[in-house]
Amino acid sequence: MLREMIKKNISLKPSQVRDFVETASKCDFDVDIYYNRYVVDAKSILGVFGLDFNQPLTVQFGKHNKEFEQYLDTLAVAG
Repeated sequence: MLREMIKKNISLKPSQVRDFVETASKCDFDVDIYYNRYVVDAKSILGVFGLDFNQPLTVQFGKHNKEFEQYLDTLAVAG
């Protein structure tokens, strides 16, 4: 059975990338971050820095993690 992916829309600034990647890296499951068709591993600092921070970003993951989801809520944007 396929598990439904959890998606959160966020806004990220270059100064927040390090904390974002460190928080995502604590998850024991895959975490992706994307906009349009450009998808990167959220645990890769170089990948995340390659994103356009002027765009709303979507974080996608397959398991619940209270600490990670609370952190994402601090970066949340409508959408």
